[in-house]
Amino acid sequence: MRTVILFSAVCLAAAATAVAQRPGGGIKFSDVAGTWATQTTIGPKDTVITSEVMATADGKGWMLKFAGRDPIPTRIVAIGGDSIVTEAGPFESVLRPGQTVTTRTTAHYKGDTMTGMLEAHYANGDVLKGKVTATRKKK
Repeated sequence: MRTVILFSAVCLAAAATAVAQRPGGGIKFSDVAGTWATQTTIGPKDTVITSEVMATADGKGWMLKFAGRDPIPTRIVAIGGDSIVTEAGPFESVLRPGQTVTTRTTAHYKGDTMTGMLEAHYANGDVLKGKVTATRKKK
């Protein structure tokens, strides 16, 4: 048992050191600041939903915006490596009008492009999964 605990501690320390030694130490909010034009493909019929994500350089005040709707505050759940995990909602679903949904997106950033996965968690317990792509808009 001690061997397992010691091995686990060594692995965690090595992983932490590797991240700390990597140039730049991973993604920063300032790396992705700007407005992102997103396309989400979701549901059994591969419905495409477009939106914008406004990302701030300090990680505060991120917003999700669908055409004709008020912006939805977006929370940062985790950040590391090339990825940022966000959560938005609850809000009225675009795909299922009249139903409430909370979305969680795991996004991988490279320059002005983003790819990732989205889970839409509905108030009734349904969960839909989809793919997200985005391009940062030029100023």
